[in-house]
Amino acid sequence: MPSPLLEAEIETSAAADKVWSIVSDLPRMSEWSPRTRKTVILGGQVREGALAFNINKKGKLYWPTRTRIVTVEPNEQIAFKVLDNNSVWSFTLEPTDSGTRIIQRREAPNGTSAVSRTLVKLFLGGNEDFEADLVAGMRATLERIKAEAER
Repeated sequence: MPSPLLEAEIETSAAADKVWSIVSDLPRMSEWSPRTRKTVILGGQVREGALAFNINKKGKLYWPTRTRIVTVEPNEQIAFKVLDNNSVWSFTLEPTDSGTRIIQRREAPNGTSAVSRTLVKLFLGGNEDFEADLVAGMRATLERIKAEAER
């Protein structure tokens, strides 16, 4: 069963190249995302096909995820697939008259894995609550990225 598209967006006065330098620096994502505690890119280079390991946190609960970077289009989009649950997370940048629109998405058109759904149900409040929390986290992430880009 497909999972709902989760999405948040914000506009910034910063140019796309400035925003790109932030959203494509995945090892620094813990500075902006309230869930991400650490990201390590194997080989150190953000490129399509690269593997990354992440540590995430909610309350007192920590969990690891493995991701593969699936899209790198400078100044336009970066996306990575969470190998543990089949979701794809992305940042898309769209130029506006006054700067850049930043769109963050979580897509799982084929649904998340059964193991992931079970763990979310048992430890993270169930899928509906967890997805609402993810969207709130996206909004917080985008606010922090905007603030960084406009410095």
